[in-house]
Amino acid sequence: MSWNEPGRGNRDPWGGSGNQGPPDLDEVIRKVKGKFSGLFGGKGSSGGNGQGGDSGGGSSGVSFKAVGAIVGIAVVIWLASGIYIVDEGWRGVEKRFGAYHRTTMPGPHWRPPVPIGSVQQVNVETIRVSEIGYQSGSGGTSRRQVPEEALMLTQDENIVDVQLAVQYRVDDPAAYAFNFRQPDQTLKDMAESALRETVGKRRMDFVLTEGRTEVARRTRELVSQAMEDYGTGLTVVSVDMQDVQPPDEVQGAFEDAIMAREDEQRKINQANAYRNEVIPRAQGEAARIREEAEGYRQQVIAEAEGESARFQALLREYSQAPGVTRTRLYLDAVSDIYSRSRKILMTGDSADSLLYLPLNRMSSGSGGQGGSAQALDRDVLDRRVSSGDGQQNSSGRSRGDLRSRETR
Repeated sequence: MSWNEPGRGNRDPWGGSGNQGPPDLDEVIRKVKGKFSGLFGGKGSSGGNGQGGDSGGGSSGVSFKAVGAIVGIAVVIWLASGIYIVDEGWRGVEKRFGAYHRTTMPGPHWRPPVPIGSVQQVNVETIRVSEIGYQSGSGGTSRRQVPEEALMLTQDENIVDVQLAVQYRVDDPAAYAFNFRQPDQTLKDMAESALRETVGKRRMDFVLTEGRTEVARRTRELVSQAMEDYGTGLTVVSVDMQDVQPPDEVQGAFEDAIMAREDEQRKINQANAYRNEVIPRAQGEAARIREEAEGYRQQVIAEAEGESARFQALLREYSQAPGVTRTRLYLDAVSDIYSRSRKILMTGDSADSLLYLPLNRMSSGSGGQGGSAQALDRDVLDRRVSSGDGQQNSSGRSRGDLRSRETR
């Protein structure tokens, strides 16, 4: 339905009279401008003839106060936007026109609002982890290998799969925020480079077995030194070796090699145990033989010295009385010889009315000596009877010169 339909009256939206032509744009602009001027205390226009505009002249002062109040409120809101609060364990890095200004501690602070100043809050308490060779899933329950980071070449030109975790924290918030665009990524790249350098200078067997702690320690030293030299504001807390394995393609061959190495170590341990058992025993036996030889040596020397001393004493006696000494030596020799014999020599002295023979002592000894003792008794009796005629013995002595001698 049109605006000027017959019977609906004059419904021109532009406020014109019955004229059906297009509206006057200048008139529309003057009306809108008059309305805005009335809002700020200016002179309004009514119908374009300027009448009635003087009625707003007295309210110009009130309009300026309203503008001032609005501007003041806006300034207060703008200044209040510079208030910020730093949480515990965080540090605030304030900037002035993009340049570093100061570092604020936990608590409420104020800085000039944007665009003059800004603040970046950095967490300095949380221990961050940079993973090399793997990526942990959500919650840390799963782990995905990253071959382009994990595979490394050793000194003996073998490939190993190394997974390393670097724990670090922010030590200097200003250096962390300004010196590097991506300091965390810089630390990860540096840790990977240090790990490759460390593994590349060691043999594969060393890296797979006892060298894990050594590799982690050397990697930490290199990364810590690099972070200090670069001024990233990061401090390495620890470097932990998560896993070191040969590539999956040769895992079976490496398991066989590890079993052979374990068997070798077991054999070495058994040999060492046997050596530790035999060597002390042999050393003890050798010490015993040496002690016995030393004792024998001392005995022989002492006996030789005693014989020499005895001979010197006899020599002195012989030089003083040769005859007596010869007789004494002869008697001692004969006494020593007959003391080890069971035979009894007797004279034919008829004055002896009783002959005593110690048969019990002559028959003592082993069972095989009984017959020899009886033969000895008969021999002694025959000699006693045959010597009864009073003849002298072969030495020319009388029968009463010799006395009976008994042997033990």
